[in-house]
Amino acid sequence: MKNYVEKMISCPTCGHHTPLIMDASNGDQDFYEDCRVCCNPIHCRLQVDESNDKLLAFVDADDEQYF
Repeated sequence: MKNYVEKMISCPTCGHHTPLIMDASNGDQDFYEDCRVCCNPIHCRLQVDESNDKLLAFVDADDEQYF
């Protein structure tokens, strides 16, 4: 698996497309990036699936309520 992968994601608040550089060498990650347009935080979670050689990315606004 490549250590660095770049993917385009959409801001969950304004919909602007922005690149996200994912680093698989650090294992599972949970971090925030700010949108370049609306400046709202984007919650990013990365999971490394080594058995299937995949890097999974989950993106949300982090203000969503779960019931």
